[in-house]
Amino acid sequence: MRIDNRNNNQLRPITFERNFTAYAEGSVLVSAGNTRVLCNVSVEKGVPRWMKGQGKGWITAEYSMLPRATHTRGQREAARGKQSGRTQEIQRLIGRSLRAMVDLSKLGEYTVVVDCDVIQADGGTRCASITGAAVALMDAFDKLMAQNPGMQNPVISPIAAVSIGMLGDAPLLDLCYEEDAKCDTDLNVIMNAEGHFIELQGTAEEAPFSRTQLNQMLDLAEVGIAQLIEAQVQARSAN
Repeated sequence: MRIDNRNNNQLRPITFERNFTAYAEGSVLVSAGNTRVLCNVSVEKGVPRWMKGQGKGWITAEYSMLPRATHTRGQREAARGKQSGRTQEIQRLIGRSLRAMVDLSKLGEYTVVVDCDVIQADGGTRCASITGAAVALMDAFDKLMAQNPGMQNPVISPIAAVSIGMLGDAPLLDLCYEEDAKCDTDLNVIMNAEGHFIELQGTAEEAPFSRTQLNQMLDLAEVGIAQLIEAQVQARSAN
């Protein structure tokens, strides 16, 4: 059994609290185990200058970890005057992933900004951010379509993300922080509802992994992603 008594192929409990804030077009507090991320979606008219006249929209993301999201207080990056490389890498990943779920030509010339703020971190914050932001984004599009009759739904397919780790010869689904710190291999997988891969981030932190182990991790990720997308569907239907 694992630290939190889960089976190796078992997700942490996940919930989506929709419309969590009053003003954002889409807002979700996603909880994956003890990890909590607030995902707010803002929709603004117009697009970046380099996209004007193309009839397409744009989606971008920002990510931050609040100072006491972890066991000790971390300094706000704004106080340091610059973002860390980790923050920049994660928010680019979130933006790429969300753009992959949307037909930007159906969005029209709108800019969508997704803010993912980690309130409490216990591993998998980037995966929780993507999975929660996908729900908030779909909610925001519902409002945008209601305001613009005739607008087609720009969502191609919902997406979700999950972490996998190899601990010895055992693949583990949805790592908490302690497992992430101990694993030989850490793999983040983003997929859509059709079972197609959007992005893979894998690192052999302690020992190289074999092709067989990679296949085991990907098989486990597919199971987890399917469950996460089903949880998204259930959350969106519970109005």
